[in-house]
Amino acid sequence: MLRGDITKAIRRALMQELAAVGYGRLSIEAVARRAGVSKTAIYRRWSAKLDLVLETVSAAAGNKLPALDTGSLRGDLTLLFQVVAHALSHPLASQIIPDLLAEAARNPTIDQTLQRLLRAKQQEIGGSLVDRAVQRGELPADIDADAAVDLIVGPLYWRFAIARTAPTEAYLDALVEAVATGLGAAPAVPRQRDTALPAAPA
Repeated sequence: MLRGDITKAIRRALMQELAAVGYGRLSIEAVARRAGVSKTAIYRRWSAKLDLVLETVSAAAGNKLPALDTGSLRGDLTLLFQVVAHALSHPLASQIIPDLLAEAARNPTIDQTLQRLLRAKQQEIGGSLVDRAVQRGELPADIDADAAVDLIVGPLYWRFAIARTAPTEAYLDALVEAVATGLGAAPAVPRQRDTALPAAPA
């Protein structure tokens, strides 16, 4: 196995092991066994379990999202919620991050790293969306950006990580309107129904 392949195998095995047993029961031996490598191969790359976990989770959480610019606030929110709903179904978000957040109460290094990662991800997800909406005149210029981002990303994280309930399409549609209204956007313009009378029979 090539050196790069070994590193990828270790990281993949770590994520699988974290999702299976959590940080507290995680062992280098189990990661090595799952990856099909020796413990020495892991310790050559990372000096301790904590270093391996933080570096791997940071790399996974740092993956960039696709551009989310549809030309309107509600369109951006619709696309964002679809992307985030998919991302939150991944074990990194649904199992690993909640477990590490619990561990963070006992480990300041984990706490500092996760706070930095989560805040950066929040800004990536919601910050540019809010900025674009302000520039388009859909949101007020004096909007509290931090509170806006919390409102955008909070409900879905709560539903997935805390309530552990997958949202329906109807729920996501309702959430788009609720968040847009909460942010201060004008009400959505209802679709015009065709009220023309049917043509008279020949």
